[in-house]
Amino acid sequence: MSHQTGICANDELLQFFGNCKSGSIRAIYVTIEDEQLSLGDYKNAKGKWDEEYDLIVLPYLKEKQPCYLLYRLDSKAHHGGFEWILISWSPDDSPVRQKMLYASTKATLKKEFGAAQIVDELFGTTKEDVCFEGFKKHRLSEAAPAPLTSREEEMKEIQKLEVGADISIDSRHQTLAGVAFPLTNKAVEALQLFARGKLQYIQLKIDIESEEINLSKKSDELNVSELSDCIPEDTARYHLYRFDHSYEGDYYHSVVFIYSMPGYSCPIKERMLYSSSRNPVIEYIENVINLGLTRKLEISEGNELTKDYLLDEIHPKQNLHKPKFSKPKGPSNRGAKRLTKSPKEIQS
Repeated sequence: MSHQTGICANDELLQFFGNCKSGSIRAIYVTIEDEQLSLGDYKNAKGKWDEEYDLIVLPYLKEKQPCYLLYRLDSKAHHGGFEWILISWSPDDSPVRQKMLYASTKATLKKEFGAAQIVDELFGTTKEDVCFEGFKKHRLSEAAPAPLTSREEEMKEIQKLEVGADISIDSRHQTLAGVAFPLTNKAVEALQLFARGKLQYIQLKIDIESEEINLSKKSDELNVSELSDCIPEDTARYHLYRFDHSYEGDYYHSVVFIYSMPGYSCPIKERMLYSSSRNPVIEYIENVINLGLTRKLEISEGNELTKDYLLDEIHPKQNLHKPKFSKPKGPSNRGAKRLTKSPKEIQS
């Protein structure tokens, strides 16, 4: 998890964060120096944010040197302050330790600056990723709806037919658009803590009696080898797990949504409720909590959740060399081969 590095902002950076949000600062360049988040540089705003973007951002992007850039937009957030974007620069030729250090400290930077101020994040290994054109492509890809699988399309139709219409804007708890059950306050609070990096695992359950989605279990630290023990054998659950791991020299914080359904040991009603509520829960996590999901998995048994399984799902191996086609042998009793020459040709 991000707080495991123990790196925090130094006093100079914290003081600057407190004074920089009035609207005069356009960009803040942050580095990690002496095991602390430090102020590297900053730029004042002189024009419109889109006109200044490349002029300010690109000169800060150095080879072999990761960094953070906080860039202010001209739009105001709902809480009254300005909106900012966080750019994480991590070039491929950077030392592995540096890349891991910056990846593991990003959540701390967001917390110190104020996560509510940051409306978008951009990660790049080349300048093409984070230049203004790259940022526009990122915005377009974020706005485009993800293609639905056949199962998701089927569940969407089920929701249209089965979702209760008696949920109103006066519901006591925060609710999911189009789902029959609201999230309890404890469940919402746990999701928010997870998004801020304070929790590593969350388990949600549907309370059929009270018709709510409630928090069943949570953990601030959970080793991947212990994950399988959290999967109930006789009831369905939703799970969120942050899989912290290294892969091919890079360090990842992959957020995995897991829907566990132990099959026919669950009553039919429970299976239907969990199945039809799955997508709305995911939509709430992604669109309201603003938490990006790396993978969405469905399992029937906890022993499926091994480290190798998660690695294969998150980093699928691509077969670059297609095997050569082998012509199957014919039946052994098929008789003599057919003549391909006429009798006259054979005699000549």
